[in-house]
Amino acid sequence: MSVYLSHSEAETLAWAEEYAKTLADEDTVLLEGNMGAGKTVLAKGILKGLGVLEEVTSPTYAYVNAYGGRFFHFDCYRIASEAQALGLGLADYFGRGICLVEWSDRILSLLPGNAKRVVIRGSGEGAREIEF
Repeated sequence: MSVYLSHSEAETLAWAEEYAKTLADEDTVLLEGNMGAGKTVLAKGILKGLGVLEEVTSPTYAYVNAYGGRFFHFDCYRIASEAQALGLGLADYFGRGICLVEWSDRILSLLPGNAKRVVIRGSGEGAREIEF
């Protein structure tokens, strides 16, 4: 794995835009980190790098936001069980486009075996360590 040290939100967004260029059409990326570490910032940058022009927001209450029918941003923080995720149809998105998954530990058995991981560490103001 490689590590990138970001000194600001702007640098994190710029890194994520570049990272997007490495993704293939049906990749799943697990965005891991503590609450407030910057997972949604990573998602915003990746989606911007993929050409999404609309505002990207956290899907905390919707569970998944779709962009252009090709990109899907999940927030599984409120998922209580994998059965709930199945009932919501979350597994149906994998393989249909690029999926970015926050709090993936809640749906581990539903994830594709070849999912990529990006781990972001840090909180509040200041530097972030991005491992990918």
